[in-house]
Amino acid sequence: MFVGEVVEINEKNHLEMQGWDLVEVASQHGTPLYVYNEEYMRRKCRQYLETMQSGYNGEGRIIFAGKAFLTLAMCRLVQEEGLCLDVASGGEIYTALQAGFPREKIYFHGNNKTPAEIDMALENRVGNIVVDNLMELDYLERAAGEKGLRVDILLRVKPGVTGDTHKYIQTGQVDSKFGLGVADGQAMTAVKNAMDSSSLRLKGLHCHIGSQIKESSAHQLAAGVLMDLMQEINSLHGVQLEELNLGGGLGIRHTSGDAPVIIEDYVSSVAETVYLGCQERSLDLPRLSLEPGRSIAGEAGITLYTVGNIKDIPQTRTYAAVDGGMMDNLRPALYNAEYEAMLANRAGEEKNSVVTVAGKACESGDILIRDCRLPYPRRGDTMAVFSTGAYHYSMYSWYNRVPRPGVVFVRKDGVEEVARRATYEEMVSHELIPPHMKTRSCS
Repeated sequence: MFVGEVVEINEKNHLEMQGWDLVEVASQHGTPLYVYNEEYMRRKCRQYLETMQSGYNGEGRIIFAGKAFLTLAMCRLVQEEGLCLDVASGGEIYTALQAGFPREKIYFHGNNKTPAEIDMALENRVGNIVVDNLMELDYLERAAGEKGLRVDILLRVKPGVTGDTHKYIQTGQVDSKFGLGVADGQAMTAVKNAMDSSSLRLKGLHCHIGSQIKESSAHQLAAGVLMDLMQEINSLHGVQLEELNLGGGLGIRHTSGDAPVIIEDYVSSVAETVYLGCQERSLDLPRLSLEPGRSIAGEAGITLYTVGNIKDIPQTRTYAAVDGGMMDNLRPALYNAEYEAMLANRAGEEKNSVVTVAGKACESGDILIRDCRLPYPRRGDTMAVFSTGAYHYSMYSWYNRVPRPGVVFVRKDGVEEVARRATYEEMVSHELIPPHMKTRSCS
C-alpha cells in the first residue's frame, strides 16, 4: 500500500524514494536507518494548513506535535511550512530554540513540568504554556510574578471522552494523569485562579483524547464538552476565551487493514462542529488549533534494516533477525502495534514465505512483525519496515548498548543526513568511573 505513495519499485526491483535507490542509501549510511520522504511530510503539513484555512471561518492553527519526531531539521521543516510547534520537555524546548523556531509559536505541554523547565520557558519567552494541573498553575503564577511577566496560558481539560485506541494512549478519560477534570470541578477552579492572577492571561482551553485515533467523532464530542465549558466561563466571568485547542491523535496506516479518516475530512468535520457549536452557544469563534504529529511524520518514515540470521523451526515458524529491534521500534512490544515490510533489494519478487521479523535485543518479546509475507529472506537482504516515522526515533532506547540509528531526509535533489548515527564512544561519553575504583590487574 505504501508503494506509489511513499516509495516506488525501480528497474532493479529495488525500493526507491524520490528517485533514490534505498538499497544504495542503506549501503551508504548503514543500518538500521530511519529514512523520511521529505516531500511527503511537507504535503501533509500543507493538507492540514490549507484545509484549516479554507474550511474554518475563524483563525486556525496547526501545531506539529514534536514528541512524534523532533530534530533540528524537523523544526525547520515545520517552520517553513507555516506550522506552530508543540513541545513537552526542556529538551524539546532547547531543540526548538537551537533550530531558531519562533518562540511565540511554541506551545509547552506536559503533566509534570519541572520548576527548571518552567523557568526555562519563561526566561526564553515561550509563547504559550498549556497548564496541566493546579499545582503547576500555582508555581507558574509565582514564577511569572517574580520575573515581572504576564504569561499566556491554556488549561488542559479532561473532557471525559475516550478515543477508540489502545488503553496506553488514551488520555481524555476521567481517570487520566493528564489535565483538569470538568466533572470534579478542577477545571473551573483553575479558571478562577487564572482569572484572578495578574501574572497569567487565560487565552484558551486544550484537550487531547489519545493517539492513533481513526475517526473524528470522539474529537467532535470533546469539542462539545469544551465549548460548554467556554460558555460557562463566559457566563460566570464575562470572558470569551480566544483559543480552542483540540489536540491531535489522528491515526495513520500501519497495515493494509487500517483505514483512518482522511485529513481533509477530519479537519472539516471538526471545524464545522466548532462553528455550529459556537453559534448554538452564542460564542465568538475562537482560534481553532489542532496538534497532529503522527499523521504528518508517521507514514513518511520507513526503517531500513539488514537481515542477519535466518532460523527455521520445523512445522513452527521461520525467524528472520534484523540488526535493530525494540531499541529503535518499541511500539510492537509496548502496544502490540502491527507493521508491514518488504525486502528493499527484492521488492518485485513473489512473497512466497511467511516470516516473523525478530529484533536483536535480548528479549523474547522483541518481535517487530509476526507472520509477514516476504520472499524467503537471505542473510544481507535490506528490509524496509513502513510507517515508522513517528514515535520511533523519539522513543529510542540504548538497551543492549546498541547505538542510536541515523536519520536521513530524502527529496528529489538529494539524500541528506539530519541525525548522525551514534558511536560507541558517544554512548559512554557521559559516564564516569569514580576515583575510588582503582584499576586492578587480573593477573
